[in-house]
Amino acid sequence: MSAGDITLLLQQVGHGEKSAADQLLAAVYDELRRLAASKMAHEAAGHTLQPTALVHEVWLRLGGDQQPTWANRAHFFGAAAESMRRILIENARRKRAIRHGGDYAKVSANETGFDLAAPTESDEELLLLNEALDAFAAHDARKAELVKQKYFVGLTLEEAADVLGISHRTAKRDWAYARAWLFNEVKRLRG
Repeated sequence: MSAGDITLLLQQVGHGEKSAADQLLAAVYDELRRLAASKMAHEAAGHTLQPTALVHEVWLRLGGDQQPTWANRAHFFGAAAESMRRILIENARRKRAIRHGGDYAKVSANETGFDLAAPTESDEELLLLNEALDAFAAHDARKAELVKQKYFVGLTLEEAADVLGISHRTAKRDWAYARAWLFNEVKRLRG
């Protein structure tokens, strides 16, 4: 389905056409699933969230069958990117809380008789990136949105540029700037 068809469905949803929400889900599901699978491929081994579950959670957070009024495709995918980011951050925070004890009493690994594997660093890195991205959004919201579209949704730089309505050259410059800025901010946050 073309970008114009998706925009038309978004407009129909905005006008309250009930069947348009179902058609919208069918139209964007494969793209959202592909993007979620791409993002999940970069997660640590043993990650419990599956791409299908991520897409379903994003759809529900976007309103499910009661979709809000979307201005255009960029508005919809921008909201989807933010939802994916929030879900992944919440999942990382939940896993970190559990990994660091939660409400359980701490017991020596020697006392349990189990061989405990060391936790992966990807959740910590994701949380650091999220904190840096929040600071970057306050510094430059458009470039931060480009990072969300590329990193959290998994769009190519060209796709993200199209969604954001900027030229591909501008997207390349913004991406280079954003990477350098975020690298320095994450480095600062690590101490």
